[in-house]
Amino acid sequence: MTHTGNDEARGDDHIDAPRFVEPVADAAPVANSAPVADAGPAARSFEVEAARISAQVRRINREVNERSGRNLGSAIGMAVLLGGLLLLSLLIDKRWFVLFATALVVVLVVELATAMRSSGRHVPRVPSAIVAAVVVPVAFYFGPAWQWAALLAGLAVVVLWRLLEGLVPNSGMTGQSLALDASSSAFVQFYGTFLGSFTAMLAAQPLGEYWVISFIIVVICIDTGAYVFGMRYGRTKLAPRISPGKTWEGIIGGGFTAVVGAVLVCVFILELPWWFGVIMGVAITITSVAGDLTESMVKRDLKIKDMSNWLPGHGGFYDRVDSMLPSGAMAFALYFWSTPLQHLAERLG
Repeated sequence: MTHTGNDEARGDDHIDAPRFVEPVADAAPVANSAPVADAGPAARSFEVEAARISAQVRRINREVNERSGRNLGSAIGMAVLLGGLLLLSLLIDKRWFVLFATALVVVLVVELATAMRSSGRHVPRVPSAIVAAVVVPVAFYFGPAWQWAALLAGLAVVVLWRLLEGLVPNSGMTGQSLALDASSSAFVQFYGTFLGSFTAMLAAQPLGEYWVISFIIVVICIDTGAYVFGMRYGRTKLAPRISPGKTWEGIIGGGFTAVVGAVLVCVFILELPWWFGVIMGVAITITSVAGDLTESMVKRDLKIKDMSNWLPGHGGFYDRVDSMLPSGAMAFALYFWSTPLQHLAERLG
């Protein structure tokens, strides 16, 4: 039969056909509705508490970053990365370490030379970097005598390079500017290349890799102790004109943690008497503070906050190793003093 119209097209079968309703599907939401309603306030309370804790953490991070003068999270991450590379190169093969040390000293020299040039001290970067790249491996493979010879010869090359640059017409060089450039170049080589090469020479000695690791641990103890004690108890300024942020309380705290750390590394890593750790801790505290203050004086003289912005969260490379450079030289001396001092202690005992 043919149907016409919409109503007829639907037919009576569609009108009378019952719709099957699944009882389980309809019952499920009803059964679960009560717990969802009850969980609402608890979920909102959890979200509020999480937001409060997150805001508190952000506030503490801002305060720490402001007081430390850098992004502490980035600084820690970069320190872990560099420390890991250093440790791997020392423990796998010393020859890898000398490559790492050479590259680091070259970067330090270029960074310091660039900072000098920004203040009108024209330190040639290319020859300065070449001298650093030569002196560090020479010191590692041939020892102190060749270290000095390579350094002095390299310094002569740097000064001669600058003198030849001054012969170019319209260079504007005067006797006074040449003297300033030459003295600045010498400072870059002695402060960067010379001090940095002592760590390479220390690593070259028998069991020297453990001495390098040990003195770096002591320096880290100093920095950590000085930071914590200075933040908590710092009142008396150490050198307000040079470094206003440093306090005697921080230095004393850093010295204490340095002695504790040095005693531990001497007993458990270097297998030396505990009393040698006391000597090591005090000595490296002195050189660490001296290196830190020296860099502060240089930056104040150059009127800069950081040596560069090459390291996220740290500023420049020098800003991270300023205390390690002279401490490496002290650790090299302590390496050779350890045996005579033990013999002396045995005689006195």
